[in-house]
Amino acid sequence: MKATILHGKEQIKIQEMAPRPLQPGEVRIDIQAALTCGTDLKIFKRGYHAKMIAPPAGFGHELAGVISEVNAPRNLPDGLRNWRVGDRVVVANSAPCGTCFYCRQGQENLCDDLLFLNGAYAESIVVPARVVEKNLLRLKPETDFRDAALIEPLACVVQGVEDLKLRAGQRVLVIGSGPIGLMFVALAKHSGCVVAVAGRGENRLEAARRLGASQVVDIAEQPDLVKAVATALNSVFDVVIEAVGKPESWEAAVQLARKGGVVNFFGGCPSGTVVSLDTARIHYSGLTLLASFHHTPRTVRRALELIEAGVIQAGDFVDGECPLSRLPELFQSMAAGNRAVKTLIRVHE
Repeated sequence: MKATILHGKEQIKIQEMAPRPLQPGEVRIDIQAALTCGTDLKIFKRGYHAKMIAPPAGFGHELAGVISEVNAPRNLPDGLRNWRVGDRVVVANSAPCGTCFYCRQGQENLCDDLLFLNGAYAESIVVPARVVEKNLLRLKPETDFRDAALIEPLACVVQGVEDLKLRAGQRVLVIGSGPIGLMFVALAKHSGCVVAVAGRGENRLEAARRLGASQVVDIAEQPDLVKAVATALNSVFDVVIEAVGKPESWEAAVQLARKGGVVNFFGGCPSGTVVSLDTARIHYSGLTLLASFHHTPRTVRRALELIEAGVIQAGDFVDGECPLSRLPELFQSMAAGNRAVKTLIRVHE
């Protein structure tokens, strides 16, 4: 089979790989849809991810497809035996251990032993038994594979929305117009909030409008984010969501929340980053600061419910296609500033 292998910083290669035999409880998925992701771009630029992947390794983590092989001996639990060749499925990119302190507290996203799954940019992928048990989900017959492949980033956004406890009528500012920011727009609008977006890229900002943002501001040429938003939007916000992952936008988020407001530092900054926060503003304005990370089996399932209800659709996020053979060139263009929201990778050319 053809598969994309990460070899290091800005080094990915399409290689012919021999499919490995399945271990008990594992399944093999014939991939029908794989999508690009901002996290994959960060990994491409850095050559690794401290938590997710170390080269050489399969690359990509957003996928959906059809089970083509199952290894389920009779002595396995039902959760590992209820799969059949031909099942249409989607799989998340990780699974918690279920036994550590954080799993026992219902915080599986913080699991001490998250098992990550990479290798979506390939013709097929082997799903480990733990991921099969925790985060392999069956699709309805009518669910499009492209829609289903959005489940992983959407599950992370669901986690963020639930952490924020969004309520109808709240004024929400999303900083960032990438796929994550746009998903926050869609879910905040679905929750009945009034949504504004500060971001970059004409096509992304237009997508934000389609998804329900009542106000947008292009901050591409604005040196002062706080001033640009305050001037263009002339509003204060109950909730500010930072979906960029830059220190300056973390700091700006605190300045843009109203008294008693909530800030979610959702975007992960580079390792070792330090930010300066206005302690007087945080204290005397009674701000709540939180950070949401990753997803849980419950938010993965909630994400699929939203996809199958039509709240989130690939047509709003996937704005390009690319054959697997051109993936290295695509990531080079993304690193150079390609503003596509998401690209569908045709793994079977």
